[in-house]
Amino acid sequence: MSTIAKRLRDISDAQEARIRKGIAEDPDNPEWTEDDFRRARPFREALPELAEAIDRARAKRGRPAIDNPKQQISVRLDPDIIRYYKATGKGWQARMNDDLRRAAGL
Repeated sequence: MSTIAKRLRDISDAQEARIRKGIAEDPDNPEWTEDDFRRARPFREALPELAEAIDRARAKRGRPAIDNPKQQISVRLDPDIIRYYKATGKGWQARMNDDLRRAAGL
């Protein structure tokens, strides 16, 4: 077993034998040698174009940015007010926001 694998965790002889058997039965995926680990390069260094494409794809995920996003604040309200709005079901915060806009004349 490589010294790197030994550092990761100790395993029983039976587990080691099963692993070795699996490696021997899969010639397309041999166990890495110490030399393989020394020659290995980070993904971004080995395939920079692919890494950039993945970064661009990740940047496009999620909701699009909006010009005037809502702000999260902390405000203390009477319990009966909160109960009233929550009783109106899903979207109660948006309804509360709409009522405040109307009350403020916005």
